[in-house]
Amino acid sequence: MSNLSIRQLRYFDALARQGHFGRAAELCSISQPALSMQIKDLEESLGAALFERGARQVRLTGFGEVFAPRARAILRAVEELEDLAQASRQGRIGRLRIGVIPTVAPYLLPRLIENLARLGDGLDVQVRETVTPRLIRDLEEGRLDTAIVALPVSEPSLTEVALFTEVFVLVRPMSDTGKPVPGPEKLREMRLLLLEEGHCFRDQALSFCSLSPLAPRELMDASSLTTLVQMVGAGIGVTLIPEMAVAVETRSAPVSIARFRPPEPQRTIGMVWRKSSPLAAQFEAVAATVRQAALELAADHAAAR
Repeated sequence: MSNLSIRQLRYFDALARQGHFGRAAELCSISQPALSMQIKDLEESLGAALFERGARQVRLTGFGEVFAPRARAILRAVEELEDLAQASRQGRIGRLRIGVIPTVAPYLLPRLIENLARLGDGLDVQVRETVTPRLIRDLEEGRLDTAIVALPVSEPSLTEVALFTEVFVLVRPMSDTGKPVPGPEKLREMRLLLLEEGHCFRDQALSFCSLSPLAPRELMDASSLTTLVQMVGAGIGVTLIPEMAVAVETRSAPVSIARFRPPEPQRTIGMVWRKSSPLAAQFEAVAATVRQAALELAADHAAAR
């Protein structure tokens, strides 16, 4: 195994993820024949096949399945060493790969990106927006440096830092303006519109109403808060949204916003990153910037009201 190289591991990881030589080669910015040769050399060095080649796709062999997580752990460790060296030289982060859940990203990111630019000239911010389980997986596999999610995530390998708390508000048709605000018991009897499965905000809304995620109910699911609010405006039902989304989502929908009686439903938004990351101090600075952006956004909304 004297010929095993980090470059080969990167090529292996790309092919394992893509399941296709052409897509993996494009991802690695090399030609398909060159990628094939590197994978062949790696297999010869290991003395075992890593992939089963098919006409249209490739898949990992049994040995490849065992090899993949170990290769990714090595690649993640190498990236952390590179980050540590850069932070030591420059005293700051050069690249920030940050994940954000969809119920935060559209509302906080514009202000956050502006504030992150003040952390240092040339900061390369790369954003991925997706649901929490995928963000956690990308963090653990080294494709992200940190993520903004609803806490807790309760992953032993991750550091969690709480940033801010926000309440949920009720969105109902304009015709319901002024009517008593229903409590959780009454909401259980109404047509409740929710985000599709996989969104943590869905689970939080169900928890407030004391509804089981597995209970058969007349629910309508959507992939975004925008769709939920528009459906409410069409008179289909009611929904809950986080307070930071109100200004954006209610601009073009004939809906009424109401706050619940205490104790109001709420969530804690925080940042998470790998405990093994050498950039913990820098991520603390990023967390402070996220917190400040959220405070500024809340102040803007309060002023608008």
